[in-house]
Amino acid sequence: MKQKITSHTQLVVWQKAMDVVSDIYKVTKNFPKDEQFGLTSQMRRCAISIPSNIAEGRVRNTTKDFVHFLHIALGSCAELATQLDIAQRQNFVSESRYTEIVELLDEVGKMLSALIASLNAKR
Repeated sequence: MKQKITSHTQLVVWQKAMDVVSDIYKVTKNFPKDEQFGLTSQMRRCAISIPSNIAEGRVRNTTKDFVHFLHIALGSCAELATQLDIAQRQNFVSESRYTEIVELLDEVGKMLSALIASLNAKR
């Protein structure tokens, strides 16, 4: 029997998105100081947007609203992937760390897409 989800914190996709946030904070901590208000800030805000939109959508009253916020979170995944690419091209992130974070981000994106599809199938 499936356990009923009563909070966004029980969603595995939210938990993994929170892991992405932690990883981004750790990796951007070592970015050049002149990137503090540029790429560092942008990547952190973008990463934060993913679990935040999952949480906000989850507390909305309709499936339509939830799906809308999941799409925003998915967009933030794509945006963050691009920013990670930029950081890697600038040699701000090691190849191994880049690969690790991108793989987790891809997993979150796939989970969001599957959740969106599942919710849309129920409507």
